[in-house]
Amino acid sequence: MSDLSGLLACTRCETPLAELRCRSCRLDYPVHGGIPWLFADADAAVSEWQNRWRLAVERLRADLQRVRQALQGEHGSATRRRLEVLAAGYEAQQRHLDEVLEPLKLARGGSLETLLALRTRLPPGQGLFSYDGNVYRDWSWGEQECATALAALLKVLDGHRPQRALVLGAGAGRLAYDLHQQTDVNVTVAVDLNPLLAYVGARVSAGETLTLVEFPLAPRTPEAAAISRSLSAPAPARPGLHFILADALRTPFVGNGFDLVVTPWLLDVIDEPADTVLRRINALLGEDGIWLNQGSVAFDGPDPAQRLTLDELLETAGSTGFAEVRIDEACTPYLHCPDSRHGRMESIVTLAARRVSETAAPPRRRSLPDWIVEGRMPVPALPAFQTQAMTTRMHAFLMSLIDGKRSLKDMAKVLEDQRLMPRQEAETALRGFLAKMYEEAGGSGRP
Repeated sequence: MSDLSGLLACTRCETPLAELRCRSCRLDYPVHGGIPWLFADADAAVSEWQNRWRLAVERLRADLQRVRQALQGEHGSATRRRLEVLAAGYEAQQRHLDEVLEPLKLARGGSLETLLALRTRLPPGQGLFSYDGNVYRDWSWGEQECATALAALLKVLDGHRPQRALVLGAGAGRLAYDLHQQTDVNVTVAVDLNPLLAYVGARVSAGETLTLVEFPLAPRTPEAAAISRSLSAPAPARPGLHFILADALRTPFVGNGFDLVVTPWLLDVIDEPADTVLRRINALLGEDGIWLNQGSVAFDGPDPAQRLTLDELLETAGSTGFAEVRIDEACTPYLHCPDSRHGRMESIVTLAARRVSETAAPPRRRSLPDWIVEGRMPVPALPAFQTQAMTTRMHAFLMSLIDGKRSLKDMAKVLEDQRLMPRQEAETALRGFLAKMYEEAGGSGRP
């Protein structure tokens, strides 16, 4: 990792690292399976991912059990064949995960308290398989999609010759690999927070061949319900391509260290305003550095003001130190697995902008407020909390009415007697509530 010298910084205090050591914090960042874990608390991140790995395996086992139960019934030959393929796929996937994620078995974990004290945490909705489709597209069947993405990137780069490139949210790493192979860049750093994606990308780009099972959403044939995919790169990557596990919003890099920062399918899916992210990117780029974004520009957060269109994104780029924008837009297939009847056509925007001025870098990301971390301040009565409290109280009251004797109409009468709602409205509400409870229970209630 000698060619990363001078690029890495402590995610706690921003002091430049020497051989993955922060002298100020007296902290050594770990390397597991050849990949540095550069989170603010790497041990806590390991614990989180170990738990998410266990959850993924538990779900695979539950799916396997359901399929085995289904195989006990009477089915046509095609259905039976599909179920048999699924059962074999679920069994094999557990073995393949053990092989790919072997470094996590030996990595020691940390405490939740440390993670909270540093006000960092992994996105709660990010599971091990959240973006597994990208693995198969990148390294198995998606050669044409990958070539299209690279061509658009090279087009908007327009002859710019970066020497140090950073790909934030690199996923399984194919775009970072192609950029490194097809340009004169000396160092390409691929950053993601998902170890499955990072370990696959690092090992495959180094020349290994791995195996994982893909479960197409809408398989074309019974045999396509679970497909063993051989994952490999066109050729081993030349020296200088590095994979790092880190948070793209709390990056482990010194300021102004890169000529190019790429954000593929990232800017519109993270929970930080675009102007804040762009100021972070500005701080990572050197003079005349290039920011390159690729994706569908589909902002869909809870804040209406942050649901940016392309025009608004360009305005935001202009206000955060970027200019000379070049854009390529094309409607192309995205994650079109050849063995699935499901696929997407996306209007993909690839834009490049030059850093023309420095902007004030935002404070380091703090994903948790003081009233959670320190515990001494009053917990605010947020509107969402109040709504949840009312919903919880109502649900608890409705559940208390279920005694194995009352009918739905009896329960509606109680609501009317309590002056909570008219009986007819209560019956309608109760049907919806009980239907939801029944479905969440797996429809296992006794008649």
